[in-house]
Amino acid sequence: MATLQSLEKEVNKIKERNRRVEREKAWEVSWIRRIMVVVLTYVVIAIFFIFIGTDEPLRDSIVPSAAFILSTLSGPFIKKLWLKYIYKK
Repeated sequence: MATLQSLEKEVNKIKERNRRVEREKAWEVSWIRRIMVVVLTYVVIAIFFIFIGTDEPLRDSIVPSAAFILSTLSGPFIKKLWLKYIYKK
């Protein structure tokens, strides 16, 4: 049979795991992460477009970055629809 101390240790492990999961989730939905990904996407695509010699590499690099922003903004809405109409448990 489990002792009180072992049960307390297990509860503390679960609480620490929950805190870690909450931090990870907060990072996944944070604006800082989204901005960082947009900036890095823009820079990498701009360098690629410069390398391959497109006419307007800095202008054209906006498209993938804007697509990322739109996808993150539409994500919660699409998730809500998915949960309501598709994921029925």
